[in-house]
Amino acid sequence: MSKIDIEKPPVKVGQDYTIEISGLGHSGEGVGRYQDFTVFVPEAIPGEQVQVKIVEVKKNYARGALKKIITPSAQRVAPSCPVYEACGGCQLQHMSYAEQLNWKRQVVVDAIVRIGKLEQVVIHQTVGVADPWYYRNKMQFPVGRSGGKVIAGCFAQGSHAIVDTELCYIQHAANNEVACRVKELIQALGLTVYDEQTGTGLIRHIVGRVGAKSGEVMVVLVTNGRDIPQQNKLVSMLREQIPAVVSIVQNINIKRTNVIFGAETRTLWGEDTITDYIGPFKFKISARSFFQINTPQAEILYAKALQYAELSGKETVIDAYCGTGTIALFLAQKAARVFGIEVVPEAIENARDNAKLNGVENTEFSVGDAVDVLPSMYDEGIRSDVIVVDPPRAGCDQAVLETFIKMHPQRIVYVSCNPSSLARDLGYLAQHGYRTIEITPVDMFPHTSHVEVACLIERKAQE
Repeated sequence: MSKIDIEKPPVKVGQDYTIEISGLGHSGEGVGRYQDFTVFVPEAIPGEQVQVKIVEVKKNYARGALKKIITPSAQRVAPSCPVYEACGGCQLQHMSYAEQLNWKRQVVVDAIVRIGKLEQVVIHQTVGVADPWYYRNKMQFPVGRSGGKVIAGCFAQGSHAIVDTELCYIQHAANNEVACRVKELIQALGLTVYDEQTGTGLIRHIVGRVGAKSGEVMVVLVTNGRDIPQQNKLVSMLREQIPAVVSIVQNINIKRTNVIFGAETRTLWGEDTITDYIGPFKFKISARSFFQINTPQAEILYAKALQYAELSGKETVIDAYCGTGTIALFLAQKAARVFGIEVVPEAIENARDNAKLNGVENTEFSVGDAVDVLPSMYDEGIRSDVIVVDPPRAGCDQAVLETFIKMHPQRIVYVSCNPSSLARDLGYLAQHGYRTIEITPVDMFPHTSHVEVACLIERKAQE
């Protein structure tokens, strides 16, 4: 047999195969092997024997569509959502919630060991919720048209085809109401909807924001142009049909892009912001503000970060990616001073406003990339007893980690939404005098493959 034959994948597109599922991939898909060749199967669970139709073959792996479950897992449950199989919004509704929490912890364990090369780190069970449904306080649904009907919902898995959704099981009830009412009004008023292929049509996205504790609702219409026909009538009908609405906003995005928001936002009626609370703190949230989408779980995550910081009231703390200041305000309760750094100017404005709103006077916020600001702070003689970092999914730039190390903080608290980049950064810190003590995963996004973690890192004793 030739070398080419040996290396040829043993599966073919369009063919059916019986596969034993032995694990889960990082996106929640089942992972099995056929003749020692890896096959990824969405909606399959470890321990199951399944029949699969191969839809894609690469050199080292294939992807298959689940055709039949021959031997089901005891952890398999019926998805609540009627469009779950088509929709790309959730990945794990077919798995019991308890097993979702187990798997999310295992994702963290695997990353820490495989990527970070770290042993003996305490990784706690994932902190779940009593009711893992209707939790998202922010909705962003693309709008389209099908058979003359206005539709809105998440994209189908692996495509930009909109799956029309009347009731999203992970959206707050108020956001579901917003989506339904706005679709009806677009249809009734004869407004055009955006077409990605041609770049024409007016309404691009329906965005809903709700204060989980305040109950206040914001409706945002993302439009491909400034002028909205019958704007006053649209606003009047939204106010009539959504009694909890306090803000109706237009965001203008005329670019041919997949980015949802454009640069210009204007308030059509009501307030510029809605109000919500995390713990004892009050926040004003604008259309484009970052705010954790699961408010009760955010409170748990930030409380854990505060616990890991072990503050006595005398410490100087740096929050290296502070966003709108949510974690910084929690830290300020027990620190002497908190310095926040964020590259987005609007976020820093929000952070300063949030500090004033809550009467917090021991915070200082700076605009800039942490890569540039941290070394400048170091050169100015600012030293931090504790550093808190909540970076983007890509993790920390190495220059940022190097500055952490130069500052010699006693503790680093790392909040992450990506176990892989977290593990990489923890591995680097381990090589430069820091030891990861423990990690707590928090389920911010039930029924999806995402997990958030809080991590305690301490400086090693000098030998």
